[in-house]
Formats: sequence, structure tokens, C-alpha cells
Amino acid sequence: MHTRIAEIQSYLQHNDLSLAVRRILDASLDTANVPLLKESIAFSQAYRQHEKTAIPATFFQSANNLLDKIDHVNEKLTYHTTPLVTAQQIGKTYHSGNFSLQPISLQINTGDVVGVVGENGNGKTTLLRCIAGQLALDTGELNFSQLQQADYYDIKHHLAFIPQRIPKWYGSLKDNLHFSAAIYGIKNEENTVMVDFMLERLDLTPYAHLNWSQISSGYRTRFEIARILLQKPKLLILDEPLANLDINAQQSILTDLRFMAKSVHNPMGILLSSQQLHEVEKIADTVLLIKNGSCLFRTGEPEKTAQAFVVELETTAGRDTLQQVLNNQGELTYNGGFYTITAKELSAQDILSSLVNGKIPITYFRDITHSTKRFI
Repeated sequence: MHTRIAEIQSYLQHNDLSLAVRRILDASLDTANVPLLKESIAFSQAYRQHEKTAIPATFFQSANNLLDKIDHVNEKLTYHTTPLVTAQQIGKTYHSGNFSLQPISLQINTGDVVGVVGENGNGKTTLLRCIAGQLALDTGELNFSQLQQADYYDIKHHLAFIPQRIPKWYGSLKDNLHFSAAIYGIKNEENTVMVDFMLERLDLTPYAHLNWSQISSGYRTRFEIARILLQKPKLLILDEPLANLDINAQQSILTDLRFMAKSVHNPMGILLSSQQLHEVEKIADTVLLIKNGSCLFRTGEPEKTAQAFVVELETTAGRDTLQQVLNNQGELTYNGGFYTITAKELSAQDILSSLVNGKIPITYFRDITHSTKRFI
């Protein structure tokens, strides 16, 4: 807990205030202390009122006072990494559609974030639904190590699956959260506190009174995450959670999911699919690239480690100019929008230095040497 407190204090010191507030909410939840949880919710609500105006000086004093209280509360829960699911060479064939998910092996533990990336129609959703127990396997097997009898009923209550298209609900957003919490045994004061917490944590408080048709698809996704988290699943599976979010919200949600996976309150594994390759790579422990139903690349596979440095580049300079600046030490390919430079002797830093020294106008530069982007 002390490390987390220091981390949050660093956010406050460098004015990363939104992130600091979200992490204070997480830290208060991990203490399992209801008064502290209420205080952190009130603190978040007060911050929200001033977020787009001048932050009062008392904000930092309130934050540090709250952190001191959190730091002095003994945790009732401890975090342990435990295996959740092991997939051994699982595969699925759709005979009518002439598509097969080729055998894939995968293990997910609490605290893990696993990203499955690739273009549409290549098998990402099929893999997620197989692991969720929604599709019968044609090959391989799943082992849920925490379940004595892994039938469909137990698996359904062990994990949560959020599809890309959120099912429609009726009534207000907040009433639906209260109802969902009650279904999973959260009642009375705890129900009120936990719903208020989820509203704050997922940035839903301003929309709590609205119904389905009054909120955007992005906030429907946030609602579904809030509703599912009230269940305290051990494994959270999300199919294209970034598809309905704007560019600013995408990284925020991914960062939050990373923190939530390692929560002391409810540590869980997270498996998600996305076409947003770079965003997923920033937060995932493991990334699988799926193409034509096969796992083309997995993070850390030594046999597929890059044998050369690879960068992506966007510039108005022409190929000949680039080759001259690089002294013909790199291989250039062009897809109509970006150049890809592959060089065995020049590191990404060397390439960037050569371009800057050569006064090449650069609008985008990324080192993809260790990225799954190399295989797309």
C-alpha cells in the first residue's frame, strides 16, 4: 500500500489530477473500509465540480489527508497471483462459414491483462467466446483451476463477458446498477455505497439519471463495465471495448482496467480484443496477434524476436531523400501513408538522430521493433 500511496502523491505533485483521483478511489476500495470509501467518493465528486475550472488549494490538502487515512488502515484483503484459466490447444471450426480457429494455448492469472489484436474476421471474438464457454470446442480443453466442476453454470458465475454490442436496458442508468448489485447480494448501505463508487470510478455520475437512448455508445460501454464489476468476476473478457470510445477515453479505460486487474478488493484477469494495437500494447502483459484464425505472434516468443530495428515514419520527404540521409543503411517500404524503415545496424534512436540531423520533417515516428505491428 505504501508504494501505491507514493505513486498517487507523485500524480498529485505533477498535476495528473484525474488519474490521482481515480487511484485514490481504488486505494480506498482496497481498504474495505466503508467510511473511507464514502469519503473518497465525496472527494471525487468535489473534484468533478472544479475539474474544468480552478482547482481550489484545499484539494491537495484533502487529497493528502485522505491518503494518510488510507495508509493507516490495515488492509482486510491481500493480493495473491493465482491461475484462473488455462487453454490447451483450443480450436473451433465453423463448417458453414468455412472458417477455423486454429489450436491456441493460453494461460491467464489474476492481475494479467491479455490483449488479442488483429483485423476483423480473423478469429478474435471466436477465441474470446471459446474461453468464455459460449462456444463448444472442437479441439483442446479449458481448465478453470479455481472451479471444482467447470460446468456452464459455474463458468458463467466465475467470469464476465462484455460483447461489443451492449444489450439494451430500460430505466435509469443508476437504477440498473442498484438492481445489478442487489442480484449479486449487495444490499442496504453497501448497495448504495458501491453503486456511488462505480458511478464515480467510471465517470458516470453526470449520466446516472439518464436512460439508454440518452447516453452515447461509449458511456453504455462504461455502464456495462460498472455493472459487471459489481459482480466481482475473477475473469473479465471484453470484446472490442475501445470500438465505441473516443481517442481520449480509450487510453483512460485501458489504464483503469490495468489498475483494476491488480485490485486487492477483487484481483482478476482481463482478456480483451481490439484493433487498436498500439494502445493495447501499452498496458497488456501479453499480446496475441490473430490472423486467419491462427496466432501469428505472441509477446515474448524468442523465435520471433526481431532480427533488425524497425520504425514507422510519416514525413513529406521523398524516398530518395530518406535513403540519402540514412546513407542507404535501411530498407524502406511505403504503404501510401507511412514509411517503414528496417535496419540491422541502425537502432531506432540512430534512425531518429539521422533524420533530425538531416532536417527531415517528421509528423509521426514510432519504434515498432518489438511490436506486433511488424507482422501486420
